[in-house]
Amino acid sequence: MNSAHPVDVPALVEFLRLCPPLDTLDAERLTRAAERATVTSYGTGDVVLDAFARPERGLHVVWHGRVSVWTNPDRIRELPAYHLGPTEMFGYVATLLGEAVGPRVEASGETVVVRLDPDLVDPVFATRHGAQLLAREVDMSRRMMAHGSIPTYTLVDDLIVASPLLVEPTTTIAQAAARMEETGLPYVAVRQENGGHGILTDAGIRRAVASALPVTDPVSTAMQTDAPSIRLGASAAEALITVLESEGDVVLVTDRADQLRGAVAARDFVVSSTTAGASLHEQIHRAETVDDLKERYRSVPGLLTGLMAKGLAPSRIITVHSAIIDAAVRRTIELVSERYPHLRPDAFTWLSLGSNGRREALLSSDIDAAASFDNALDAAEIAEYRPMFLKVAEVLEQAGLAHDRHGVSPVNAKFARTHADWARAGRDWITAPEADDAVIMTCLLVDGRPIHGDRGLPEVARVFGDLRMHPRTMSMLLAASIAQSSRPTPWRRKKIDLKAQFLLPIANIARWAALSVGSTALPTDQRLLAAGGSAMLSESDAVALADAFDAVQGIRLAWQMEQTTAGRTPTDVVRLERLPPVDRAILAEATRVVTDSRRRMGNMARFAMPEF
Repeated sequence: MNSAHPVDVPALVEFLRLCPPLDTLDAERLTRAAERATVTSYGTGDVVLDAFARPERGLHVVWHGRVSVWTNPDRIRELPAYHLGPTEMFGYVATLLGEAVGPRVEASGETVVVRLDPDLVDPVFATRHGAQLLAREVDMSRRMMAHGSIPTYTLVDDLIVASPLLVEPTTTIAQAAARMEETGLPYVAVRQENGGHGILTDAGIRRAVASALPVTDPVSTAMQTDAPSIRLGASAAEALITVLESEGDVVLVTDRADQLRGAVAARDFVVSSTTAGASLHEQIHRAETVDDLKERYRSVPGLLTGLMAKGLAPSRIITVHSAIIDAAVRRTIELVSERYPHLRPDAFTWLSLGSNGRREALLSSDIDAAASFDNALDAAEIAEYRPMFLKVAEVLEQAGLAHDRHGVSPVNAKFARTHADWARAGRDWITAPEADDAVIMTCLLVDGRPIHGDRGLPEVARVFGDLRMHPRTMSMLLAASIAQSSRPTPWRRKKIDLKAQFLLPIANIARWAALSVGSTALPTDQRLLAAGGSAMLSESDAVALADAFDAVQGIRLAWQMEQTTAGRTPTDVVRLERLPPVDRAILAEATRVVTDSRRRMGNMARFAMPEF
C-alpha cells in the first residue's frame, strides 16, 4: 500500500542535484520544485503510474528502490520492458504530450518516488541532455503505440494445452511412465516437501533405464530437482529462453502463489509468433550431417530479423541467438568427433569465452573458446585433438560463425590444457598479474562457460573464485577496466565502433565489479546489478551502466540486421550519420555514463581502494 511522506526540502534538494538533467536547474528553482513535490512510498507490485489509462501531469523520479516499466499497453501481462533506479525519471512524455502514451510503472520492492510539478522543471528539457532524453522517450512512446495489439500465442498462458500432470515422490518410475503414456504428456511434475516441484521427462526416463536404475524405484530417484519454471503472464519468448538456457525439454508454469498450472514443452513453441527460435534450435540440435547443420544455421539472421520485427526486446533476441550458437557449437563437436573415432569427445570440456560466454554474442562476434582436458592426458595426446578442433572451426566458419583459428581457440595450444594445467596457470596469473597476458587471460577465463563435456564449474573458475582476496591483481584489473584509452567520443568521429567504444568498456567494468563482490554472474547487466551499492560502484551507476549497455546492444543489433538485410557482412562499425537522432542521443548519454563511472571508480581507487 502506498503512503505519502512529509517532504524534507533540504534533503530533497540535495537529492535532485544528483539527478540529470535536473542538476542543471539553479538553486532557487530546485528549492521551489522540492517545496511543491510529493514523496510517496510504495510496496512490491504497487502501481506508481499508469499513463496508459490517463495522461497524468507530473514528472516522477525514483529516490529509493527500483521500479518496473511497461511501454506497451498490450504487453502489461508480460515481463517489464526495463527497470529504473535512483535518480532516474519517468512520466514526463505523457505530461508533455498530453496523451495516454504510457508507461505503466510498478514498484519492484520497497520504493520511494518523488513527483514534481512539470511547470517548475520544464527548463531542463531545453538543455542538451534534457532534449536528448526527451527525444528518445517520445520516439519510443510513438513506436510502442504504433506496434498494435499483441499476437496470439505471445504469452506462456496461451501455450498450456493440458492440466498439469502431478505425482507424489513415492510414485514409481514405471507408474510415471504409464501416466505420461496415458495422457500424452512428455513429463510428470513431482511434488516436493518444500512446496516446489521436481520434474521427470521422457529423456529422464531413458537416462534412468540406460543407467540400469530399476523402474520400481520411486520417481524421486530419477527426477530433476531444480525444474525450470516460469510464471503465468510471462511471454512465450521468456519461456523459450528458459528452455534454451536450462537445456531442458519442458518448463513448468506456476501462478503467483507458486501453484502448478501446467507445463510447456519445446514442441508447444512452434505455434508462437515470437518463439520461432525453438524450431530452429531443435533443428540444429538434431542435424544429422555437418552440411545439414551449416544450412540450418544460415537461416539464423532471418530468424533474428523476424523476432525484431515482432517487437521482442533486443536483449532477449541476443539471448536466443547465444543459445542457438551453443546448440550449433555443441552439435558441430558431436558430428565432427564421429570422423575421429580414436579420440574421446568426453575427454574434454569446451568453454565458450568472451561475449558468447556471457551470452551476449551478435552476428559479428567471434566464437572465442578453450578446451579443458582430463588430467590423464599428456601434451602429446592433447595435440592429437588439434585436427578435430581445426575441422570444428572450419564447419562453424562455413555456417557463418567467425572462429579465430590462431587466437582464442582450442586450435591454439595455449587454449587447450588439462584441468590441472588450467588451475595452475590461473594461480600463476593471480599471483603474478604483471606477467605477460596475465590480465588478459584472467579476463577471458572469468567469462568462461562450459557448453560441452562437464557442465560443472571448470577447475580454473574455482581458482578465480577467491580473486578478490588478491589486492594487487584486483588493482591491475581495475586499472585495465577504467583505462581511458578507448574513451567513447562518438560526436567527434565520422565512424564509431559500437563494440570497442561502448560495450567493451561497460563489460570490463561489470566484470571487475562482479569479481569485487564475489558474484559468479556472467551477463554484463546481471554483473552490474549484483555489484550495485558496493564500495566501488553505486547502485545508480550500476543501473545507468546496465541500461546503457542494453540500449547500445539494441542499436548494434538493429544495425547488423540492416546490414544483413542488405546482403552485407555484419560489423560493429557504423557511420554516425547513418544513425537516427534518437540513437545518437543514446550513444551520447552512454558516453557520459561510462565516463562519469570511470572517473568515480578511478577516484575511489586512488583514495579508498577497498580491502578485499
